[in-house]
Amino acid sequence: MATIIPGRKACTTNPLKMSAPIGAALAFLGMDRALPLLHGSQGCTAFGLVLFVRHFRETIPLQTTAMNEVTTILGGLENIEQALLNIRKRANPALIGLCSTGITEAKGDDVAGFLKLIREKHPELDGTEVVFAPTPDFVGGFSDGWAKAVTAMIAALVPQTKVRTPWQVNILAGCHLTPGDIEEIRETVEAFGLTPIVLPDLSGSLDGHIPETFLPHTLGGTRLEDVKRMGASAITIAIGEQLRPAAELLQKKAGVPVRVFEHLSGLAACDAFIALLSDLSEQDVPAKYRRQRSQLQDAMLDGHFYFGEQKVAIAAEPDLLFALSHFFADMGAQVTCAIAPQDAPVLARVAADAVRIGDLGDFEEHAAGCDLLVTHSHGRQAAARLGIPFWRAGLPTFDRLGVAHKVTVGYRGTRDLIFEVGNVFMEQLHAHEQHVTPTGFGPDLHRSGPAPAVDAPAHAGH
Repeated sequence: MATIIPGRKACTTNPLKMSAPIGAALAFLGMDRALPLLHGSQGCTAFGLVLFVRHFRETIPLQTTAMNEVTTILGGLENIEQALLNIRKRANPALIGLCSTGITEAKGDDVAGFLKLIREKHPELDGTEVVFAPTPDFVGGFSDGWAKAVTAMIAALVPQTKVRTPWQVNILAGCHLTPGDIEEIRETVEAFGLTPIVLPDLSGSLDGHIPETFLPHTLGGTRLEDVKRMGASAITIAIGEQLRPAAELLQKKAGVPVRVFEHLSGLAACDAFIALLSDLSEQDVPAKYRRQRSQLQDAMLDGHFYFGEQKVAIAAEPDLLFALSHFFADMGAQVTCAIAPQDAPVLARVAADAVRIGDLGDFEEHAAGCDLLVTHSHGRQAAARLGIPFWRAGLPTFDRLGVAHKVTVGYRGTRDLIFEVGNVFMEQLHAHEQHVTPTGFGPDLHRSGPAPAVDAPAHAGH
């Protein structure tokens, strides 16, 4: 069990934390024909827009109710009303995801009541679902906002039912998963003859495809009609502890059994996931995944020489921190510095002696002496100042291409993760060994021929 060290700083000097409304907005971006709407000032939306554009390098549909000083004091009913009408007229989305912000939550806007009045007054909004997620900036963080949006969609869109479709499987995807991860998970489920419903599905909306024409809302993602069928699924698989409440709400509404996977990186986690799919489908594991498992085992054998006893510092959202810490621990490395932006139940099980609630300033302070720094792109300055190798993980990653397509889950994703990080360790090892051997490969790893017999002279047989 990791000891949780709460933050004691009077102010944040180098932020790690991202706000809950941004997390909720990204969850709504995983829906087909959706448009997130932030109920707050224009600056709140502009920040999220820039964040997502830099990370995904895609067009991001994001709207605001544009609250100002006067409307904040008087209440946001008219702003929400005009925003919904304009969005319906100009974009005609299937879903509007409404997220509150700190300024409107502090005022105490009754958004649920506003929506009821607006619906009664404007029947032209019929046909457009509006889902409200209460996400004040001053409570929780990015992963909390994502979880609240998923929970709100289940509460608003999934009807109660006793019908069961035995081959249908719900996948609740955590915010720490990339679009590439989600695509890998969906393809794995489909390989067993099962039909997955992924909520939310960023692999459909933010996977880097180019639409034939401009659309003012998302193109691809989870369809509303699929969400409404989730109550008939045989099981709900939640990936990430953050989504346990959403999965349990679905179980309460429709009686769908729940299985939570805290992560899907590593041999044991992948084995458990594949075994579950095999049991659900009553099919043998396809040869493709048996071979991928063997490849992962070989990668672990090849890579553990370079991971062993390495000291790693990680700063990330709780579920990503948990997944990465166990990945490094499984490979023989030590997580000596673990930083999370906010507290969460999963942090107590992180593979480290302690988890500090803090920012990137704390990360830089406590990571001194480590062999590798792991966080998103805003950690690059700390790595440069400390002179420590840096591996990017999480959102935002804006100084590398292809981050949306990176796969870190399943046998194949874990194998590639070992190679990617192992190469960083190997590069540093070779840099040190240049002073020892001309080849830079060390004295014993790459001989030109077999070693001589132990009891024979070195020239025996020559």
